[in-house]
Amino acid sequence: MDWLNELLFTDGIAHIILIYSFVIFTGLLLGKIKFFGVSLGATFVLFMGILVGHFGFSVNPETSDFIKDFGLILFIYSIGLQVGPGFFSSFKKGGITLNLLAAGIVLLGVLVTIAFYYILGGKISMPMLVGVMSGAVTNTPGLGAAQEALRQVHEAGQITEIPQIALGYAVAYPLAVVGIISSIILVRVIFRVNLEKEAKELARDDESQQEQPERLSIRLTNKAITGKTLHEVKQMIGRKFVISRMMRNDEFFIPQSDTTLEIDDILLTVASSIDAEPIVAFMGEKAEINWKESNKQLVSRRIVITRSEINGKTLGDLKLRTIYGVNVTRINRSGFDLLGSANLVLQVGDRVMVVGELDAINKVEKLLGNMLKKLNEPPIITIFVGIFLGILFGSIPFYFPGMPMPVKLGLAGGPLIVAILIGRFGYKLKLITYTTLSANLMLREVGITLFLASVGLASGGQFVETVFNGNGLLWIGVGIGITMIPLLIIGFIGRKFAKINYFTLMGLMAGSTTDPPALAYANTVGTTDEPAVAYSTVYPLTMFLRVIAAQLLILIFV
Repeated sequence: MDWLNELLFTDGIAHIILIYSFVIFTGLLLGKIKFFGVSLGATFVLFMGILVGHFGFSVNPETSDFIKDFGLILFIYSIGLQVGPGFFSSFKKGGITLNLLAAGIVLLGVLVTIAFYYILGGKISMPMLVGVMSGAVTNTPGLGAAQEALRQVHEAGQITEIPQIALGYAVAYPLAVVGIISSIILVRVIFRVNLEKEAKELARDDESQQEQPERLSIRLTNKAITGKTLHEVKQMIGRKFVISRMMRNDEFFIPQSDTTLEIDDILLTVASSIDAEPIVAFMGEKAEINWKESNKQLVSRRIVITRSEINGKTLGDLKLRTIYGVNVTRINRSGFDLLGSANLVLQVGDRVMVVGELDAINKVEKLLGNMLKKLNEPPIITIFVGIFLGILFGSIPFYFPGMPMPVKLGLAGGPLIVAILIGRFGYKLKLITYTTLSANLMLREVGITLFLASVGLASGGQFVETVFNGNGLLWIGVGIGITMIPLLIIGFIGRKFAKINYFTLMGLMAGSTTDPPALAYANTVGTTDEPAVAYSTVYPLTMFLRVIAAQLLILIFV
């Protein structure tokens, strides 16, 4: 049995993979068990890691740190890449409000920490409180910033030894995850949130804000535009719309920009819902017509863009109507229909609705690709280019007056910001940013489970001794207070006064505590991506504020 003893207790590649595999699969299995109707999902991997670490199974600290950071980068980067296309538009939908509320949570957390320092009469030193605070908001970069601040203070001779504030972090972290998720659940209970109703309201808001295209048939009755070309009429109306098909004297055809309009022409029009009524009022009246007859002459087909050469080009650049005589009525991207306007930038993975004659449709299909197998190949180059740039950006020091050390966004903040930028603007660098949902979820889940297993294994050996000896229990109580008080206050304000949708509020609360497990829980509550969008909306600012707050507390109170 020497081989088994060596495999379980001797540090090596096989030992490391064995320990991580056991912690992750048992944690995920136990995470499916529901407690009071709630399952912790991937979060349970953390507690399984603590349990395994407590019984003496450990991993080399340097290896554990690498796996933890790499897992966190994968998780954060995949989230940023997914929400990047809609990130900047989210500011138009209340992003400023979300960031103000998130900043409020950070500020309240600092105030609660200072309050505990004075209430306890210095029984817990401020450095240790900062460690507890970092664990209470699950913010590893904040802990690193505080440790760097303590090192510089020690080198300056202000303190004789550097306290082990990582213990406070390790003690507070596990229950902080529970506290954050409990706060999210408490807000749901207090306000008696109906998840189905919230999802429907969110869907209605998304439809109105995305300006979903609408199909309508219009009979031309306005004599003022008779004899004018379609291009001239578009300029006169001043609104975006596409004429998909046209019927004149019982004949169907696709109009060109220079097609002259006549009285009683019937136009199959695609326009955003907010533009539909003004367009009808200007051109004539709604008509009832069965366009299925036109299918004998014209074909409509949804074509998927898979050719990388198309990535980043506008619809107008392709000149599909001029060259092939076809119309693009709408484009589906990430589940949303977009109006096929000439200035719309195309991306790999877009599903384009094309109307025209069969031969022309086949030619457009060859131009755009429509080879679905290509979409199954994940953009590995984009992923690692983004991680490379994210690490560089996260390592840039930002200097502030009066602070003896620079502030850095770190291994989480840097990759997240770069992923968001690549998800939104990557096409300008000819980077393919499209990933299938299954590939994105796989990358995300692998990252979060590696991160949680690493944190659990690292803190498991000292966890029980620290909790039940010395000030461990006091640290836990303080940590829970730092975790839940700000969340419940801002959660109440956000729901009661700001009227924020519950799915968005979950993402806000998870992002303001920089807590991936809470986001993982929020993602399991519903099928919408809104928690991830809200999380990424507030995460960059929150991360920045957390890092600064941890350093300021050390510099001011030590």
